[in-house]
Amino acid sequence: MKKVMRSRLTRVILGLIATAAVTVAVLFSIDGTSSRQSGPRHDQEEAQSSTSDPESGRWRRARAPSLSEEQRRAIRRLESLGYLAGSQLAPAQDGVTIYDDSKACGGLNFVVSGHAPEALLMSMSGETLHRWDCDIHRSWPDFKADEETARFNHHTYWRRAHLLPNGDVLAIFERIGLIKLDRHSRVVWAVRNKAHHDLDVDENGNIYVLTGEAHINSKYNSEQPIWEDYISVLDSQGRELRRVSILEALLNSEFVTLLDRAEPEGDILHTNTVELIQELPDTKATPFRKGTVLTAIRQLDLTCAIDLEKETVYWAEPDLCCRQHQPTLLDNGNVLVLDNIRTLVSSAVIEFEPISTQVEWSYLGGVDGVFCTGMCGSCQRLPNGNTLITESDRGRAFEVTPEKVTVWEYVNPHRAGQEDQLIATLFDVVRLREDFPVGWLE
Repeated sequence: MKKVMRSRLTRVILGLIATAAVTVAVLFSIDGTSSRQSGPRHDQEEAQSSTSDPESGRWRRARAPSLSEEQRRAIRRLESLGYLAGSQLAPAQDGVTIYDDSKACGGLNFVVSGHAPEALLMSMSGETLHRWDCDIHRSWPDFKADEETARFNHHTYWRRAHLLPNGDVLAIFERIGLIKLDRHSRVVWAVRNKAHHDLDVDENGNIYVLTGEAHINSKYNSEQPIWEDYISVLDSQGRELRRVSILEALLNSEFVTLLDRAEPEGDILHTNTVELIQELPDTKATPFRKGTVLTAIRQLDLTCAIDLEKETVYWAEPDLCCRQHQPTLLDNGNVLVLDNIRTLVSSAVIEFEPISTQVEWSYLGGVDGVFCTGMCGSCQRLPNGNTLITESDRGRAFEVTPEKVTVWEYVNPHRAGQEDQLIATLFDVVRLREDFPVGWLE
């Protein structure tokens, strides 16, 4: 136990150092000048101050029994915490830089980038086949960014999007809301439910999306506000059917002591993934249940599964990864997850057996060096056995074989900064199956 705790403590310290390294890249351009000084508007939007990192947030203690102005300000800060639209130095090359069509998995790529509120459908060679776009004011004409939201600019891009078979798209404005567009980018509906990070859709069209609320939860902290994460289930028209508190699901479970790791205030969980378990593997025993949700809680280094009917966490893996994203249940019954801070300078993608937690495959980098994305990212196991990895912070996605050879690579072409020295965050690249319906393409 002491060895496990020492290992976890070491990785948390490494996580803090890695976060600081990202902050330095944001605040200083190549010539050492601060990106917070005056400059073109797009430079200010892409290169944010270090306070946009949730782990750097601090909330002062309020002493009044009712909501004080300090508490209200803390709530506004929690509602606006988001990711950097761009933070890393841009490489010289962009677009599809590697493509071995004999080994790469076929299909189209659905791309979400931090440069603008849009998503792209892209061929394997990098050709844009379709674009969806919708700014915040078309979504909500009366939207007005408060001071905190304007500071972090996440009303200017989509954090995540999901393509439906008929060409409609669901898109998240981080901690603002969820919208649905048709294939012509016309708004079908828009809901201000403080959606964030991720969503999934079941076979009936119901939407499972992470939402949240910044408030005083007297059961957790009667004086300081927290950001409380929920899994909201919406119908296909965006109407909420139910909402389950992830905090309550932990409190109602045998894993309640994991909350000892949480901060007393602020963004205590930072849940970043919601994947509906729609099919179970038929090849071996599994701890998972059909119709439940697999998720990652970043601040607790926790991968877990939640039963929404019983409102409880029924499976958890708390020590294998650090600040992880995008756990997904594979057809073979294993779990694939992006371990954001495997070491001080690298991330990893890990496939592990969920009962024994034995690592059965991992990728920490190839002959071209390590990869590193401390703040966000994703991974996807492809039908041919390859793995698609989104290295978000560096604006890069790449596909590797089981032997860890890179057979496809895409580098975000969108740049920012006075000398185009910053690359836009590449939030997600999803490889669509070759049989995904695209008859609606013009």
